Amino acid sequence: MDFADFFPIWSTLTENERDIISRAAFDRKFPKDTVLSRGTECTGLLLIRSGQIRAYTTSEEGKEITLYRLFERDICLFSASCMLNSMQFEITLATEKDSVVTVIPAEIYKTVMTASAPLANFTNEIMASRFSDVMWLIEQIMWKSLDKRLASFLLEEAAIEGGNTLKITHEIIGNHLGSPREVVTRMLRYFASEGLVKLARGTIEIADETGLRALAG
Repeated sequence: MDFADFFPIWSTLTENERDIISRAAFDRKFPKDTVLSRGTECTGLLLIRSGQIRAYTTSEEGKEITLYRLFERDICLFSASCMLNSMQFEITLATEKDSVVTVIPAEIYKTVMTASAPLANFTNEIMASRFSDVMWLIEQIMWKSLDKRLASFLLEEAAIEGGNTLKITHEIIGNHLGSPREVVTRMLRYFASEGLVKLARGTIEIADETGLRALAG
């Protein structure tokens, strides 16, 4: 996997620009549950080679909510927040699985981006995509009830993991959805009573995928 896999505009950069990025970039491995950056920390631009990363925000009371998730071949901009002058809110990035990333130092990327219109435009497209993810989340919170959001989350998680048995705790689900663990537990018990899921210690099995999809809308 090379830089062209992450940057469709890679070939439009000059040879010198490609060389600057390639020479400065380096690979790092992070185990599951590692915090990569928090708030205004500037780790650098991250290219996800393998694994899974969660971007979330935390309230003053300590309640978390997932903003979006990143997978193989995704690019993480918010880990280089120091080059985003309009960044006004804090995001924490943490690995959900063992991950390998390529780090491009923020100052290097910003230097090349300032000189390259194609790279600047591509970066803006990524920003717009992430903003769209956050706006979708806001719409879900405002207009969809928790049962629908929970059903959607379980289906999404099953698609990510490639199976209907999910090894996930109620607390982690609550962190994703921005809801207290107790509320998630009550809703899951309701799902179980309706035959939608089967609950066991540390696992949730989707028993009626069609029913969950109907509920998720």
